[in-house]
Amino acid sequence: MPQFFLNKRLIILLVSIIVLVALIGFSLRDRDNISLPEQFVKDVVGFGNSLVSKPAHVISDFFGSIDDLQNTYVENQKLKARLEELVTLETKVRDLEKDNQSLRETLEKTNNLRSFSPIQATVIARNPDSWQELIVIDKGNVHGIESDMAVITAQGLIGKVKSVNGFSSTIELLSGKNPNNRISALIQSDKEIFGLVEGYDEKTKRLLVKKIPYDMKVEVGSEVITSGLGGVFPKGLVIGKVEEVMPDQYGLTQIAYVKPEADLYHLEHVIVVKRDAIDEEQSEATEEEEQS
Repeated sequence: MPQFFLNKRLIILLVSIIVLVALIGFSLRDRDNISLPEQFVKDVVGFGNSLVSKPAHVISDFFGSIDDLQNTYVENQKLKARLEELVTLETKVRDLEKDNQSLRETLEKTNNLRSFSPIQATVIARNPDSWQELIVIDKGNVHGIESDMAVITAQGLIGKVKSVNGFSSTIELLSGKNPNNRISALIQSDKEIFGLVEGYDEKTKRLLVKKIPYDMKVEVGSEVITSGLGGVFPKGLVIGKVEEVMPDQYGLTQIAYVKPEADLYHLEHVIVVKRDAIDEEQSEATEEEEQS
């Protein structure tokens, strides 16, 4: 009797396995419709997944929102600090402008070596054979352009006006090979250090500021600007930064190797600088001549 039940259980197990395999094979067939038991199982599983996934998404979105709020708070704090710094700087600038104006009124000085009128221009020609030397812009005599005026970009000085036509002008770049292209420069330091921009090193792509007194200490990283003492360029036009300082071949002066602040290779829009102080000085001289 026990042997019979054992065989019966074995037969039931085998039949169940056969039925299960048959059901699996039946469910794997390509069918347009599925059976009711399959629909029931899928509906139950789908409903269970929705019950679990929706709260999980809600919790995930909640913690994600908290992270976003924290990041927004941190960014807001940084922006507030920047705004406070900006307000402080604006206040200092206004105070300096007031002090400057007051000093000028006290000294009865109206001329300012830094003041100039910008003339916007666009580069219209550049010869590949003289790519590093000359460019042509679309402004000329009729626009108030004159020879030797400084030419800059938003980054800094790039050269000066070499020749002028009615509606165009030729600009000589700082990277040109003309030995007579000299610019009076000022190296910003504890003491004012003057020199002359004379030449361009094509290998290192740096300007040469010469005639620096040997006893002046020039620090690497110092800003170099126009001095305003050349008679045409206004003061304060950015030229570049000092990268290296060496004595000249005779040891009497120093040479500063300056990396130009402006990109002398890619030029499209430029600004011609018309120094205001020159016009004022010329008008004053004309008035004095007329009075005499």
